[in-house]
Amino acid sequence: MRNPDDILLEALQQLENIGSLAELDQVKARYLGKNGALTELLKGLGKMPSETRREAGGRINQAKEKLELALKAAKEAIREAQLQAQLARESLDVTLPGRRIGRGGRHPISRTQERIENLFGSIGFDVADGPELETDFYNFTALNFPPDHPARTMHDTFYLEDGYLLRTHTSPVQVRYMENHQPPLKVIAPGKAYRCDSDLTHSPMFHQVEGLWVDERINFAELKGVLTDFMRRFFEQDNLRSRFRPSFFPFTEPSAEMDISCVACGGKGCRVCSHTGWLEILGCGMVHPHVLRSAGADPEQVLGFAFGMGIERLAMLRYGVNDLRLFFENDLRFLQQFH
Repeated sequence: MRNPDDILLEALQQLENIGSLAELDQVKARYLGKNGALTELLKGLGKMPSETRREAGGRINQAKEKLELALKAAKEAIREAQLQAQLARESLDVTLPGRRIGRGGRHPISRTQERIENLFGSIGFDVADGPELETDFYNFTALNFPPDHPARTMHDTFYLEDGYLLRTHTSPVQVRYMENHQPPLKVIAPGKAYRCDSDLTHSPMFHQVEGLWVDERINFAELKGVLTDFMRRFFEQDNLRSRFRPSFFPFTEPSAEMDISCVACGGKGCRVCSHTGWLEILGCGMVHPHVLRSAGADPEQVLGFAFGMGIERLAMLRYGVNDLRLFFENDLRFLQQFH
């Protein structure tokens, strides 16, 4: 039988060189485990003569107790060393100046909408708001959309229960505004609109601003003057050119599409304008008599012009953004450019 004191000395020497709890567990198993050196000595006591068994058992138990105390002390020392190492890694110098807290900024769509409101507000336009959950009457019928118009189909419009739908433009706000205000009136209606469309230049949810001016003497020349002046001030280009092409909208007659000279190349032709020198920017026209009548106005007494433009479209051109989806992905790398 091996001497238990020799086994204890051997184990203590090994404890001096360990540096992790895993190594400590290995030493414990080697001497106190199921098949450990001291455990084997205890198992062999039954084979010893009775006159020497008592003394031998006492020496083995003494060695076992001393080793257990040494293992406990080594475990606490390792944990303390690990804690100190962790504290050293995570230490903070409280005398250092604090880090600057990042500041947010207004979203480019919000900045663009605010700019539009300020520019039209400077020439007397009020800002109106209305529900995004609309009825078929305000979204279509009051705006002179015929019952079989393609815009009424499920392919374009989000229909909900009980006859409601998500408005496909902000023009219903103009009808609601005319119901509660007498001419003369000048108003823009910025806000969210919804259509079943999604790609590089379209989103199921987007922002529009519709404009309306109703008075006794309003003509197409004033419409052209207001919109041309707005575009020049919005893009800060005094030499910006514009042109109006005949078009069709159910709620205006006559109707037109407005183009402006490319803000990227000055009309010389580039990738942004498909090398035409022109950018399609909005739709407009004289308010249809049926729309005036639906809103409670007398088309024999007053005239009006209306226009509508996409806020994302203006933001993309002003800030040089080529993918509409960047506005909605909330990528900080993109948004931090607009602080």
